[in-house]
Order: sequence, then structure tokens, then C-alpha cells
Amino acid sequence: MAQAAEPKARRAIEGLVRALPGLLAAAVVRTDSGSTLAQHSATDQLNPATAAAYNAEVVRQKQKAMAALQLSGETIDDILISLSTQLHLIKLTADGRQFIYLVANARDTNLGMAREALRHSMEELE
Repeated sequence: MAQAAEPKARRAIEGLVRALPGLLAAAVVRTDSGSTLAQHSATDQLNPATAAAYNAEVVRQKQKAMAALQLSGETIDDILISLSTQLHLIKLTADGRQFIYLVANARDTNLGMAREALRHSMEELE
């Protein structure tokens, strides 16, 4: 069930739900606070709002690592975490202030298709 406080975020999540039959969960998240602007879960076992704060910390730590390595001109395109049965993808907006987090069934979802669906959904936020 999709829940949203922000219309653009809600539309981004709705686009992912339509595009990815293997979608288990998704959220639009503020990078600075880890708060969710919209979320969807196809199962009671995955709460995207709970994961949002942890994923925001992953993003912030990667940004700090990039700064420490002086990787000027580089930006995070996406972050992939592969589990035994799930794909977890994080894609940031161009300004890095928000990201979309998705969880998909690894057997039912092609990684390229998931990235393309994220790219299209990101257009709703930018």
C-alpha cells in the first residue's frame, strides 16, 4: 500500500509499482534526516520507513568517504546492495537531497530494468 505526504514523491513511488512487478518495497527519502516522503510495501515484513534512516546514513557515509578521498567532480549514481533473494537499490536526486530506495525480488527483477524504472521515477522528483 502506498502512503505519501508529498505528491511528487507519491507519483515516483506509483511509477515504480507499475514498472516493477517484483517490487517488494520502495520509499522516497530525505538524505539529511532519513524521513520518508512516500512509501510502499507489498509485504508486512518490509517497512521502508524503518529502513529509510539507515539508508540515509549509508548515503551520508559514502558522501563523506568521497570527500575524504577528494573525488571532486564525482557523484553517486546509485548504490546497490545484493542480498541472497533481494536487490536493494538507492538512487539520489541530482542535488543529493533526496533518494529513492527500492527493494525487489532478485529472481523476478532484472537489475537493468530496476535501474531504468528508478531513472524514470526520479524524473518525478527533479
